[in-house]
Amino acid sequence: MTRLMSKRKFRMGRESARSGNFPEPAQLLQDMKKLFFGRMAPGWLACIPLAIAIVGLWGMAASAQEEPLTPEKVQALLNTIWITIAAILVIFMNAGFAMLEAGFCRQKNAVNILSKNLIVFALATIVYWAVGYSFMFGQESSFIGLSGFFLTGEASTYGLSEFPEGLPVPVFFLFQVAFAATAATIVSGAVAERIRFDAFLVFSLLLVGISYPITGHWVWSGGTAWLFNLGGDSGGFRDFAGSTVVHSVGGWAALMGAAILGPRQGKYENGQARAIPGHNMSIATLGCLILWIGWFGFNPGSQLAADEAVPYIALTTNLAGAAGCMTATFTAWALNGKPDLSMIINGVLAGLVGITAGCDGVSYLGAVIIGAIAGVIVVFSVGIFDTVLKIDDPVGATSVHLVCGIWGTLAVGLFNTETGLFYSGSIQQLLYQAIGVLTVGGFTVLTATIYWYVLKATMGIRVSSHEEQVGLDVGEHGMEAYSGFVKDSTAIGSPGEQGML
Repeated sequence: MTRLMSKRKFRMGRESARSGNFPEPAQLLQDMKKLFFGRMAPGWLACIPLAIAIVGLWGMAASAQEEPLTPEKVQALLNTIWITIAAILVIFMNAGFAMLEAGFCRQKNAVNILSKNLIVFALATIVYWAVGYSFMFGQESSFIGLSGFFLTGEASTYGLSEFPEGLPVPVFFLFQVAFAATAATIVSGAVAERIRFDAFLVFSLLLVGISYPITGHWVWSGGTAWLFNLGGDSGGFRDFAGSTVVHSVGGWAALMGAAILGPRQGKYENGQARAIPGHNMSIATLGCLILWIGWFGFNPGSQLAADEAVPYIALTTNLAGAAGCMTATFTAWALNGKPDLSMIINGVLAGLVGITAGCDGVSYLGAVIIGAIAGVIVVFSVGIFDTVLKIDDPVGATSVHLVCGIWGTLAVGLFNTETGLFYSGSIQQLLYQAIGVLTVGGFTVLTATIYWYVLKATMGIRVSSHEEQVGLDVGEHGMEAYSGFVKDSTAIGSPGEQGML
């Protein structure tokens, strides 16, 4: 009946038009909707946008036929997509660092730690975009690059081939800036719970903008990388994904910061180290797992291509992390009589750091051995820094990233299946690795020490005694991570404070 009435109204409108009596536009539009759409079920109406999309894609396909995709172009697109995904995985590691550091420290400093780990990636992105990337990959000299600032250069400016022969500049930058931010984040853990927020930001800017790019240029800038080309045709220093370039650089800077800052209040009494337990081992464990997953972008992504080597690198990475976890667990268990969760976590990270330099060129067994040794090293290293050297590192960053980064770099000279001592019988690669460790370490220690002392003499690097006692969350940020929760307010160093704060 409704449809008949619609037809009748439409005919009346047509007759009115013939007679010169036009209906109102709104009425005419309403009649048209009833005529055409009143016959259609909702399902058919939903097909209209789908049909439009199909027509559009058909047109695009027709245009694409004019320039068919070659196997080389397809491979280049796959490389680009994979490196973009790998960069995102490495960027997500910032969440892992934040969770790990916050969990290992006291709750009164949680906001400060989370703030540092969040803003450091933003700061690193800007300074690396402005100058760091050009310092690291510019092709002017073997010491430092000096062109293409603010990402304005062509691919050749940064030692890249034009797409599709090479990666697009934005993709390569995104991957590299994630590494640069990691170096600065490592420092955060070693200086936690007593450093001023503004001083940490300035130091991070200097590290990512100057020190890290210069040493990175020596290893990863291609033809101008003097450490990489140290032996000419016979090879040179090798660090596939950054055991030294990223982890040891961050570790050296962290070591100098922790030493110059001094220990936290209540850490040492009568010359004896006192434990200051973290407030939340749940989020520390979550942070460890996030970092473990992120490493599958860190190491396999450093292949810079989507090829058959990627799953191999992923597996050597995983084997080393697992081996480090096991040996650290059993070593700490044997020494302390209990399996320590903090050492289990650091064992995983130690194995991952250790394999990072050589993950592309060692056997599966070699990866397990490298990771297993790193797991043992990290347990003893934490104890040496804590009780012998009396350098207060709340999260063990120097042990994990510096000490195990050095071990992993030297391990290339032992376990690489082509140039390593155990396979080739030659000590040459091991010598190259030692030169790289000493050179990069010496430069980083020099520059980091200058930065820390200049900041200490000018703006200051340590919070006041009162701010440290009440917590950096209140003193530096005026807020609390667990507002409304009951907290123990006993004096610094008491058992209740150590357990709750």
